[in-house]
Amino acid sequence: MELYRGIAVSVAGSDSGGGAGIQADLKTCAALKVFGMTVITALTAQNSREVSAVWNVPAGLVHAQMDALWSDFPVGAAKTGMLGAADTIRAVASGIRRWNVDKLVVDPVMIAQSGASLIDDDAVAVLREELLPLALIVTPNIPEAEKLSGFTIETIEDMEQAAEEIAKSGPKAVLVKGGHRMQPDTVTDILFLEGKVSRFTDGRIFTENTHGTGCTLSAAVAAELSAGIPLPEAVRRGRQYLRMALKSGFRPGAGWGPLGHAVAPPWIEEKA
Repeated sequence: MELYRGIAVSVAGSDSGGGAGIQADLKTCAALKVFGMTVITALTAQNSREVSAVWNVPAGLVHAQMDALWSDFPVGAAKTGMLGAADTIRAVASGIRRWNVDKLVVDPVMIAQSGASLIDDDAVAVLREELLPLALIVTPNIPEAEKLSGFTIETIEDMEQAAEEIAKSGPKAVLVKGGHRMQPDTVTDILFLEGKVSRFTDGRIFTENTHGTGCTLSAAVAAELSAGIPLPEAVRRGRQYLRMALKSGFRPGAGWGPLGHAVAPPWIEEKA
C-alpha cells in the first residue's frame, strides 16, 4: 500500500462514455493516490450526447459484489452514485449495515446531464428512508435537493433550508451544490454539518466540459475520507480537486465533454 493512501469503493453505474459513473470515480481515486474498487449497480449505453439504454444489475449481484469486497479488503470509505431501482437501493443499504460502513458518501444521482432519468420514481422515497440515514454525507445538486427536501430552491438561503431538511432524514452532513443556478459569476455550495452551515463560494468556471462533476466530487470526498482526512477537510479538498479537473476538461465527442481527471492537487504533489 506504499503507493496508495487508502482504499475506497464506488457503488455506482457504469458510463460507457468514460466521463461519469464508476469510470470517473476510479480516475478520481487514481489521481488522489487512493486504490479504487467498484460495485457496479447499472450498465448504461451512453456517449456525450445521450443515454440510449440502461440495465440495472440484479440486486442479488449487487449484494454479492459488496460481500466480496468487504469480506476481504480493509475498505476505508465508500460512495454511492447511480442506484436506479428501489431493490438496488435496498440491497446497498443492507450491505452498508451488514459491513458497518461508517464513512459513506451518498451522491443521490437522479438525472443525467442529457436529461434522461436515472432513477425510478418509487426509488426516491426508498433512497430517503433507507440509505440517507446511513450516510456520513449526502451531496445533492439543486434539482436533487429539491426532490429530497420538497422545497423549491431559488436562493442561497433556500439551499441552507433544504440542507437542514435533508439532514432530518439522518445523514450527519449535507452538501448542497449550487452550480446549477443563481449566481452568474460565482458558485456557492452549502455544507450543513452538526447543526452549522458553512458556505463555500468560488468563481464560476465557464466550460461546457462538465460531464461527471457530481460523481467526481463525491468520489474525491470518499477518497480523502479513506485516507483518514476529517470530513470538513475532505469536502474542501474534494471541491479543490473538482475545480482543477474542471479547468482541465476537454471535448472528445460532439456533446458535453468530461473533466480532466489526471491532475495532481497540492497535497498529492507534495508527497510525490
